[in-house]
Amino acid sequence: MEIDVGEEIDGETARALATAVSEHLGRSVELVADGERVADAGEGDWNEAGTVMTDREQRLRDDIEGVLTGGPERGHGKIADLGKLFVRDRLEMVFDRIEYEDGTFARHSDDDDLAADGLLTGVGLIDGRRVAFTANDYTVKAGSLGTAGVEKVIRIEERAMELDIPMLRLIDSTGARLDAAERDPGDTHMGRYHGGKMFYNQCRLSGQVPQIGVLYGPDIAGSAYTPVFCDFLIMVEGISGMAIASPRIVAAMTGEEVDMQSLGGPEVHATRSGSADLVVPDEQAAAETARDLLSYLPQNYTEKPPESAPVPPLKNPKGLDGVIPEAPNEAYDVHDSIDRLVDRESFFELKPRFAPELVTGLARIDGRPIGIVANQPNRISGAIFPDSADKGAGFVWTCDAFNIPLVYLCDTPGFMIGSQVEREGVLRKGRKFIYATANAQVPKFCVITRKAYGAGIYAMCGPAFGADATLALPSAEISVMGPDAAVHALFGEQIADLDGEAREQFIESAKEEFENYVDIEAQASNMEVDELLPAGDLREQLTARLAAFATKRRDERPRHHGTVLF
Repeated sequence: MEIDVGEEIDGETARALATAVSEHLGRSVELVADGERVADAGEGDWNEAGTVMTDREQRLRDDIEGVLTGGPERGHGKIADLGKLFVRDRLEMVFDRIEYEDGTFARHSDDDDLAADGLLTGVGLIDGRRVAFTANDYTVKAGSLGTAGVEKVIRIEERAMELDIPMLRLIDSTGARLDAAERDPGDTHMGRYHGGKMFYNQCRLSGQVPQIGVLYGPDIAGSAYTPVFCDFLIMVEGISGMAIASPRIVAAMTGEEVDMQSLGGPEVHATRSGSADLVVPDEQAAAETARDLLSYLPQNYTEKPPESAPVPPLKNPKGLDGVIPEAPNEAYDVHDSIDRLVDRESFFELKPRFAPELVTGLARIDGRPIGIVANQPNRISGAIFPDSADKGAGFVWTCDAFNIPLVYLCDTPGFMIGSQVEREGVLRKGRKFIYATANAQVPKFCVITRKAYGAGIYAMCGPAFGADATLALPSAEISVMGPDAAVHALFGEQIADLDGEAREQFIESAKEEFENYVDIEAQASNMEVDELLPAGDLREQLTARLAAFATKRRDERPRHHGTVLF
């Protein structure tokens, strides 16, 4: 509706008049003066001119503004000294938009320094996807968890369960707040709706929705389980760490003198414990990495991972055969093979510095997300150690939980032998890898690129372990053991009785005879593999098979669950 006011009118008066008339008539209104539009209102496009701000609402808005600034000035000074960002700046880096928060006024009446009780929770948007979040505010008592903060975590976890959306945890906490004022006499962290409930909910969320943790500070004691219960954990170099007890408590209880970085810093968890999936140099990289990781994952276990526009590989797929050496024990970097198979710059490696003899990571082939499990021949010939078995098992199980197809690149002499690995549990941890592969129900494709010896092929999804296709390249060798081990197993006594040149000639002759039994064309003739194909065709074959098996169904199992845990 157009209303001509017929004469000049100042802008503020025009806007107020347009809003008032539009509200009265219940329709949009446009004011013109001397033929020129001067103001409009209606159909939801209300402007500030029609705002009625009472003293009561203004007081509330002022209080909210105070809470949003976080903790006291000394808290902000502390994060500045540590080189950390304020929690709301972090959220702004990670999310495109925060849709809402809960518990802004938690503990507001108790203490003005306890802004939101030091814990922010809510739901935001990342690339158009809703994601629930928790975020510690280090300016409030070093991000420690108070009673209201714990309650907020419990509630947002329950919302994530109900909404079936991912959980992102921005963790910067020194653990539970131990002030006497935090609990009544007799209260403990074990109560049904206290701290323990947070971890219970996190366990229940596992496998239902993706959980990504980003660790920005030293996380100590029981709360250090929050990051390790996440499906994926990103640690920030220089400022993050996690441990069951602080260096001070460790020294008091055990006598060991150790600093935080040596006790539980990124180096420890990226290379020794395997608890960190990635270590990034700064908070900007942390935000980008969390967003990138989410792009490979579905909203929940019922959905497929999001697809992207296909792009060609970084390197020519037709050159794959030239990457793989003829000799079974000659080293090469499996990343050169991966670069010829997956979409350019799509390989997102996880735990790259932990047990590097096994390479695990997410990638895309023709735009479809996949998980890659690959032996690394330039590390101990790609043998599987206790740690790499543990790493492989966890990765396979996570991919299966979130409908991510698996591609295995097998080039391994099998599980490592010797007294050291036996003491480290190579059998117990090895069974986890084999079990995960056997029970994963996503599309699974085993590619035997070169050697596949012993039980290594079981872990790497050989024909008997539910592979939807076992593909072999011309360089493949399938055997119960490698030629050297086989010759010594079969002819050990004869070899012991020989010396010098006669010994060497006998061994070489026996190895040549052994090679006749690992001829891949003969094995393909016996249908021991589904297809023997030129290496240059592998990307095309994987593209076609991933498309064909996109509708693969999961089976119901007549049991509660298996007995092997990860």
